[in-house]
Amino acid sequence: MAKQKTSYFCQNCGASSPKWMGKCPSCGEWNTYVEEILQKDDGKTSWKAAATAGQSSSLQIANKPRPINEIQYQEQPRISTNDAELNRVLGGGIVRGSLVLIGGEPGIGKSTLMLQIALSLSHLKVLYVSGEESEQQIKMRAERIAAGASNCYVLAETGTQNVFKQIETLRPDVLIVDSIQTLHSSFIESGAGSVSQVRECTAELLKFAKESGTPVFLIGHITKDGSLAGPKVLEHMVDTVLQFEGDRHLTYRILRTIKNRFGSTSELGIYEMLGSGLRQVSNPSEILISQREGDLSGVAIAASLEGNRPLLIETQSLVSIATYGTPQRSSTGFDAKRLNMLLAVLEKRGGFRLGGQDVFLNIAGGLKVEDPAMDLAICASVVSSYEDVAIPQNVCFAAEVGLGGEVRAVNRIENRIAEAQKLGFEEIYISRYNHKSLDPSAYQIKVVTVTKLNEVFERLL
Repeated sequence: MAKQKTSYFCQNCGASSPKWMGKCPSCGEWNTYVEEILQKDDGKTSWKAAATAGQSSSLQIANKPRPINEIQYQEQPRISTNDAELNRVLGGGIVRGSLVLIGGEPGIGKSTLMLQIALSLSHLKVLYVSGEESEQQIKMRAERIAAGASNCYVLAETGTQNVFKQIETLRPDVLIVDSIQTLHSSFIESGAGSVSQVRECTAELLKFAKESGTPVFLIGHITKDGSLAGPKVLEHMVDTVLQFEGDRHLTYRILRTIKNRFGSTSELGIYEMLGSGLRQVSNPSEILISQREGDLSGVAIAASLEGNRPLLIETQSLVSIATYGTPQRSSTGFDAKRLNMLLAVLEKRGGFRLGGQDVFLNIAGGLKVEDPAMDLAICASVVSSYEDVAIPQNVCFAAEVGLGGEVRAVNRIENRIAEAQKLGFEEIYISRYNHKSLDPSAYQIKVVTVTKLNEVFERLL
C-alpha cells in the first residue's frame, strides 16, 4: 500500500509547507496551517473520464504547438441576460466557456442574484447546484423572486463526481454553483472548504467550462478582512471576479468587477434589495440625491465616477462646537484621513477656524467613494455647515483640492457635466485646467471654472 502524501496549507492565504508552522510567512497569521492528505487517482484525466477516452486522439492533436497565424478564430456571440446591470459588468453579456467567481459578505444577496439570473434565462437550460440549501429552500426563494421557470433545474449536491454525472445527463447551457467552498472531490482526502479542495474543485470546473463551452458561475465566501476565501490562485484561475458590496442595513447593492478577461474592470452595476428580490437601478443618481424640501446648510452635490459610470452623490456635513474637549472627526463612506487633510487645507488656506469644531461627514446612500473629484463638494459642504449658509440645490461640484488650496482638474469631465445636465442642474464648478479641453457652449448647464477654493466660497457664500 502506497504511503499517503500529506502537506500543510495555510487556511487564510493558501500557502503550503512540508511541515507545520506556527506563523504563516506569507500572510503573517498565526495557527492557520492545517495538515491535508493529498491523494491523486491515476485514472482521473478529465472531468468526464468516460468521454475523455473517446476524445484522446483529438486532444493529442489540439495539444500540439501551432503557429499563431494558422489558428482559426471565430468570435462567438455573448449570452445576453435580462439583467442589464450584469450585462454591463460582464462586458456585454455572458461569454461561453467562461468561469465567473462572485464574492461578498454573508447575507448580501449573492444567492438571490444568481437564482434571479437562473430564472430569467428562460430560453436556456440552467443547472443550479447548491451545497448550502435544500431543494425546498431554493423553491421557497424562487417563488418569492419570480414565477417558476421550467428550464431551471436544481441539484442539492456537494460531491463533484455526482455533479458531473448529472451534467452529462442534463447537458445544461449554464451552470451555477453555490458555493465553491461546499464542493468536495473524492480525489482529495480533506474536508470541504480546505485549500486543496477549493483548488481541485475549481480546476475540475475550469476544465469542464473550457472543454464544453458552458459558462460557469461560482459563488465564493469571503474572509473576515473582506478577501475571497481559499487560495489566492483561485482568483487567478477564473476568468472574471465580481464583488457584491453594500451595507446589509441599507437597500442598495453594488456589483463591482475586480478582474475581467473579456471586458473592462471599471464597470459596476447597482441594485436595490426588495422583498421580491433585487431590482436593477438604471439611474442611480436620482436615488443617491435625497428629495429634500427647502435649502439645508451642509449639503453639496458631487459629480463623481464609479468605474465608468457617472454618479451624482450627495455629501452631508455637520460642523458644531466641540463641547467635550478634543474635537471629533467622523466620516461615513469617505476616507477619514483625506477628510482631515481637507479640513487642514480649509483652515490653513481658507482661514476657517475648524480646530475647535466637531466635523461629521456622511455620503448619502451608503456608498463608499474614493474619487478625488469629491474634494470640492466636501469642502463646500463643510464650509456651508460652518457658516450655516445653504448651497443652492441646482449647483454641483467636480474637482480635486490640492494642499495649496488650488482646485485641480479631474478626468472624464465631459461625462460628469453631461450627467449633471441630464438631472437638471444649472451650474457645475470645475477646475480651470479642465476648461482647456472643454467646449462650454456644447452644454446647456453653466460651467463655472475656478482655480482657488476661496473663489468658490466668494461666489456661493
